[in-house]
Amino acid sequence: MKALAASGGGLAKRLLRLLANVIALPLVACYRAELLLWPRRRHTIFQGYSQLLSLWPGASGSFVRRAFYGFTLRRCSRDCTIGFGSIFATPEAEIGDHAYIGAFCMIGHVNIGNDVLIGSNVDILSGRHQHSFDRLDLPVRLQGGAYTSVTIGDDAWIGNGACIMEDIGTQAIVAARAVVTKPVPPRAIVGGNPATPIGERGQPTSPRHERRPSESIITR
Repeated sequence: MKALAASGGGLAKRLLRLLANVIALPLVACYRAELLLWPRRRHTIFQGYSQLLSLWPGASGSFVRRAFYGFTLRRCSRDCTIGFGSIFATPEAEIGDHAYIGAFCMIGHVNIGNDVLIGSNVDILSGRHQHSFDRLDLPVRLQGGAYTSVTIGDDAWIGNGACIMEDIGTQAIVAARAVVTKPVPPRAIVGGNPATPIGERGQPTSPRHERRPSESIITR
């Protein structure tokens, strides 16, 4: 009976993926047509479709988003989850197997590894140098900047409201509302603004940190 139920569940998922592809393909065609007309507006065009798709609620919305991004992102695993209201700023992003992205996230140039958990309202910027501000005779918006890709290692966990500007190591944990401005080593637990080490996975948590609920890690 269990095998039969599992087989039925697998069939239902395949049918949902097929339906999601049918819905997403016209959007993909429109997106690519716009790219042919306005190739220099690639990111702006992509953001418009991402904003539209982010508003589709429920599990069906996640299926359709996943289908669209499977055709447009550099990589999008077919078993990831992309929450309601989450927007990608660029197609130069990758999402690994079984990755979970919560609601209302803003995602830039990033490589999200396998089994990554990302809470809601998380901002993943395209590095720390998106805007230059050295000159005072020129507005910041005109000074340019550099976009770099951020890597989030396999099995990392990022809490609600965190802001990520640097790489996150494999199996690392970022506390809720932390602001990451330096690379986080593998298995490290960081929190605060700017984020600093508060523990390490696999090691006992000190009583000092157990008494500080503000450093608790909450995702979904």
